[in-house]
Amino acid sequence: MIPKILIVISLLSASRAQLDIYNILFENASDLTLRVQHQHGNNSNLSYEILRNSVPIHESAVFQYFGPTVEVIKMTDGLLLQGDDSTIQFSIMEDTDSFAMVSVERKSIGSALLRDCVQLKSTEMSWYGGPEQVYQYYPVEKLSFKEYSYVTKAADNCAIAERYWLNSRGLFIYIDKETPLFLNQTPHSTLCLYGQKFSPYYTRNGNSFSFNYKIGIASDARQAHLKAVEYFLKKPSGYPDQKMTTYPIFSTWAQYGRTINETVVLSYADAINEYAFNNSQMDIDDMWESCYGSLEFDTKKFPNIADLTSTLKTKGFRITLWVHPFINKGCEPIYSEALSKGYLVLDHNNSPDVYWWNTEPNSQSAHIDFTKAEAAQWYTDRLRTLQSTSGIDSFKFDAGEGSWVPRDPVLSADPNTQPNAATVAYIRTVVAFGSMIEVRSAFGQQNIPVFVRMLDKDSVWSWENGLPTLVTTLLQFNLAGYPFVLPDMIGGNGYEGRPSKELYIRWLQATVFMPALQFSFVPWDYDDETVVLSKKFTALHTQYADKIIERFKLTVKSGDPVNPPIWWTSPNDRTAQQINDQFLLGDDILVAPVLSEGKTVRNIYLPEGIWIDQNDGSVYEGPMWLNDYHAPLNVLPYFVRNSSTMCAALKRIWNLLLGLSILL
Repeated sequence: MIPKILIVISLLSASRAQLDIYNILFENASDLTLRVQHQHGNNSNLSYEILRNSVPIHESAVFQYFGPTVEVIKMTDGLLLQGDDSTIQFSIMEDTDSFAMVSVERKSIGSALLRDCVQLKSTEMSWYGGPEQVYQYYPVEKLSFKEYSYVTKAADNCAIAERYWLNSRGLFIYIDKETPLFLNQTPHSTLCLYGQKFSPYYTRNGNSFSFNYKIGIASDARQAHLKAVEYFLKKPSGYPDQKMTTYPIFSTWAQYGRTINETVVLSYADAINEYAFNNSQMDIDDMWESCYGSLEFDTKKFPNIADLTSTLKTKGFRITLWVHPFINKGCEPIYSEALSKGYLVLDHNNSPDVYWWNTEPNSQSAHIDFTKAEAAQWYTDRLRTLQSTSGIDSFKFDAGEGSWVPRDPVLSADPNTQPNAATVAYIRTVVAFGSMIEVRSAFGQQNIPVFVRMLDKDSVWSWENGLPTLVTTLLQFNLAGYPFVLPDMIGGNGYEGRPSKELYIRWLQATVFMPALQFSFVPWDYDDETVVLSKKFTALHTQYADKIIERFKLTVKSGDPVNPPIWWTSPNDRTAQQINDQFLLGDDILVAPVLSEGKTVRNIYLPEGIWIDQNDGSVYEGPMWLNDYHAPLNVLPYFVRNSSTMCAALKRIWNLLLGLSILL
């Protein structure tokens, strides 16, 4: 049962004025009260807070200009403040012993901006969710934003931009998809969410807009998140290909870049087999096309692709192919065909011109308009033909963020959903290719049954898109409702140079208990020890693949994350709520990889439970810190939780033996 919750909404004024107080009782929970304070004399600034047993679990300052007059209307389930220029309505949507939900509906008629500034109070509580970022700090109160359009975009790695935030005291905020949403955030202070009719959102349908959101309150963060999944995020409809989970993917990208051809691919496959690494598939990445968007192989590089794929399959490989939603100018006749048939996204000046990372010098590209059913079908048919003629098994779908379409686009979608509608339409189109694909962007599509990959990571140790962000991005994806996470390639993409041996092995260790392994740089390019350790940790991943798939199935059934943060099993543990370099697989496997250069020891936090060290068999009872845990390059610290009586007895026996060994 939820402890008593008090919701206080107050209209602030710098001058002394009459104060009206309104109490609206929850219908089914007599201990819940919505209390509204309205102070006459100023109709712009409001604040409200939600308290549990007199302790605030949510505080927010609201800016809203109502116009010359504002009327307060009491309703059976809440309160409406109605002005000439805008309105705001607070309503109790759900009211049970285990969950309560308040709806906040704001509408601008003439007001240019509606703002809601959440107090982060980072010393007292933590916040999770928000966007994928280059600096993937966790918890998210550490992030910084300024006038940040909250849409899927290539900038800052913001390929996942879900309008969902969860705090450690069991409260979530979910903002409707139609809100033209921007962020301003001061680290450890405030997160200002504001609606504003401004680019990159659609601005051609008048000045009015809505800014609606829901606040859910449960007994703790775990229960609140599961309620958010139930009501808003939704559960996946299935799960990815099991072989992709069990055995590593090998990609040509980081190892070879764009210098690929038939000889390179065959040599890569032979080396993988020579060193006796299992595989789920090989991905042929960038620069296989005759021109970008043709969806035809360059016959100089790949003289007979059907023979190549047949050969690769006899060597034990399935083959996937890197594809994208662009067509470069000059890629004929496909570009002209797509333009003439209306299959490209145009702006309001009828221009299709966009730039992406493979735009030819002094030229432009165009983006296929997946919001048009006929364009999406044309793209799908061409990929199906490519599959049937080449023997390719599946695809790696790149891009998809709304920032790749022209600014001010003309899309066949509700204007209030633009530009994110471009992402939604692209992902909706490509998921039809089955469980063996991967995508890198999505918006409100937590139901998709495929891998969502992290955007490219840099081969560095730092928080600037380096190894530590591999773990925090995993947590961010899971708490945004995308549990089928495909980590970036082991060692990163090598844009700063090939990763060091130490970074490479630590990166591999960090991904062992994530849903999949993805190699590109190969261990035999280092030394024999790297090969031995890579086989060891790859085998460890395969050993636990059944556990990962078991968690996949639970995710489809209940919405539980695959790799939750360590507070998931102890949601009120304040220390666990702040840990950003450990994670769980399911509820009972805790992983604490080494993420710092030159370190062979680290501190590890074990939450409540009996934890068995899988490296030496030691048994610990949490909550507790393990300080200076010894983790040389060949050790990945991980623990399995077992709360049985037998395990507790084992712990006592272990401690007794340890005491005897000290005496001896």
